Amino acid sequence: MSDKDPSIKPWGGRFTEATDQFVERFTASVSFDQRLYHHDINGSLAHAAMLAKVGVLTTDELSKIQEGLEEIRAEILSGRFEWSISLEDVHMNIEARLTDKIGITGKKLHTGRSRNDQVATDIRLYLRDELALIVIELSRLQQGLIELAKREANTIMPGFTHLQTAQPVTFGHHMLAWNEMLERDYSRFQDCAARLNQCPLGAAALAGTTYPIDRHYSAELLGFDRPTENSLDSVSDRDFAIEFAAAASLLMTHMSRFSEELVLWTSAQFKFIELPDRFCTGSSIMPQKKNPDVPELIRGKVGRVNGHLISLLTLMKSQPLAYNKDNQEDKEPLFDIIDTVKDCLKAYADMVPAITVNADVTREAAMRGFSTATDLADYLVRKGLPFRDAHEVVGKSVAYGIAENKDLSEMSLAELQTFSADIEQDVFDVLTLEGSVNARDHIGGTAPKQVLAAGERALARLELRKS
Repeated sequence: MSDKDPSIKPWGGRFTEATDQFVERFTASVSFDQRLYHHDINGSLAHAAMLAKVGVLTTDELSKIQEGLEEIRAEILSGRFEWSISLEDVHMNIEARLTDKIGITGKKLHTGRSRNDQVATDIRLYLRDELALIVIELSRLQQGLIELAKREANTIMPGFTHLQTAQPVTFGHHMLAWNEMLERDYSRFQDCAARLNQCPLGAAALAGTTYPIDRHYSAELLGFDRPTENSLDSVSDRDFAIEFAAAASLLMTHMSRFSEELVLWTSAQFKFIELPDRFCTGSSIMPQKKNPDVPELIRGKVGRVNGHLISLLTLMKSQPLAYNKDNQEDKEPLFDIIDTVKDCLKAYADMVPAITVNADVTREAAMRGFSTATDLADYLVRKGLPFRDAHEVVGKSVAYGIAENKDLSEMSLAELQTFSADIEQDVFDVLTLEGSVNARDHIGGTAPKQVLAAGERALARLELRKS
């Protein structure tokens, strides 16, 4: 058969000339969708088993298809499989190879399905598996954060608002704030996984098929909760990919926030922490430099993930029902989001447990900026002063401290009493950093025993995931 014969294409029967070579390359997706091969083969195995169950394939035909597909899987795994752009995508490459291996029986596999429902099924299977790997890495990062939080439950550091010293907290409390963000990310990924776990196989091109198929059986074989309800929506829906991209964008936004703090904290101006050398690089010209490249790069990668989310939203915004060629553009953004998120989570899951905290530095930093001012105001309220009056008293004492270069805890009782006669010797119990963090002894508070209890609850949630 001539290469110019349009019938070499599985769909070439109605065409009178071969596809233009540029168009063939331009429209092909096999260069990137070949990563779906494992799930494509699994989907074909389930489809073949269903066709045999309803009598469309014989037992012998099913056996030949099963053996042929597993041989193709082995060829791909070993690198012996030859991918062809002329066959456009992963689906037709595998189907053509199957026909080469087992003859006419291979051509029967596509009975009752289309590439439209085939690719919709493949992507759901692929994303489902990748989501499972992502939440494993996410949980590993959370484990590292929680253990670091427990280790540093008593380590005092300044808490900030507007990047200005606000109130003293502990390093452990700060780490658990990051963990709460990740816990919400985990929940969103779980929600996404639940919604995508419906099987489009059997929707065919857009309107189902006249063959007596059993879609519930196909869904069961592939581990889906149920088949999708509407054939038009089944082949054109990419909400699950967009939902994943949105959840990934939020995760990356959280990791970017972590990164910004890590970059600040490793600087000579902060010196709060040290990152392991193996996660940093040096300068080609300045021999003293130790650059926090991993946090900086993760901070930068949020842009590509956010961009892919916008790409997917834009891709779908004007598409009429049902499937359109536009949808070929869903895979590269989705694949890159998956790769990026997995790499970023792995980097942080490996790095976070090895962070070293400079406790003396963080404590000294908490002494600057009058971080116990709110505690003094609360003290005065407990003495009977209205809060607004207490606020003014403390404001004046802070102004005095600025002028005299003294922290509140460094002032004498006589100095403090010039601002309010209600201040007594017991005020120094609340003006110390330890007194401040221990005073916030409630769930979600900074008291070290609360931090440790919160850490234990967080670890218990992680353990529940494993059961």
